[in-house]
Amino acid sequence: MKYITLLLCLFSGISGFSQTGNDGNLLDALGTEKTKPQPVIATFKTTRVVTEHSIENLAAGVLDFRISHRFNTLQNGLHDFFGLDGATTKLMLDYGITDGIMVGIGRSGYNKEIDGYAKIKLLRQRTSGMPLSVSYVGAVSERTGNGYSALQNLSYTHQILIARKFGDRFSLQLSPTFSHYNLVPLQADPNNLFALGIGGRIRLSRRVTFNAEYFPVLGDRLSGTTDAVAIGFDIETGGHVFQLHFTNAPGMTERSYIGETRGKIGDGDIRFGFNISRVFTLVRPKGF
Repeated sequence: MKYITLLLCLFSGISGFSQTGNDGNLLDALGTEKTKPQPVIATFKTTRVVTEHSIENLAAGVLDFRISHRFNTLQNGLHDFFGLDGATTKLMLDYGITDGIMVGIGRSGYNKEIDGYAKIKLLRQRTSGMPLSVSYVGAVSERTGNGYSALQNLSYTHQILIARKFGDRFSLQLSPTFSHYNLVPLQADPNNLFALGIGGRIRLSRRVTFNAEYFPVLGDRLSGTTDAVAIGFDIETGGHVFQLHFTNAPGMTERSYIGETRGKIGDGDIRFGFNISRVFTLVRPKGF
């Protein structure tokens, strides 16, 4: 009998507690938390769509060592093994200063360029309320070894990245771009270029996406140039992301692929290339 009495007292106490105002407020708070808009993540797999910057940033304290290759064009066939006999390479180090600020430096064998950039998050897409992610990219590059001064060889690029993730499988990004060249090949060539990059990705599986980008120059352009196009695949394997792609642009800096691409796809000026990215956590988050 005493056990029955004890059980009745226990359930009575639980019932009484669940009807208090404090518990009601807790449940209300939990319900509010569940409906709070959350940041949208993984708009792209990595910080580049193919060659151009994506909306993604490295987390604070994370270093990304990136190696990019562009082989020769496919048009010579077996003569140079479909371009694989020759290649240019770019080495890059990217670092997340904070979750919203990322910087990087690079060295490219193509035209012997040294470049650096900063990328800053301005807005972030959320599950409700904010429909877009927006970032700013500012980049500078210097072409070396051509006999001109460092000031003459400088080029500057400013970009606004505007991206949206549509569901779980499709993302789209627009990149209004302004580039300035201190030195241009011909006197009649413009020093300032405007372009509108268009990039996107389609998720094919949990670890593979199909990516594409197109960078039409709007208005005046450098003589003899064409628009850069690239398609490829991102393959994620643990701490690595492999990007395999085809493009008509041999250059891998903003100044070269946006404004100085000369390869014409219709003439067979298509190059195979790949990017390899390996990230390292240099500063662990607090409370890790």
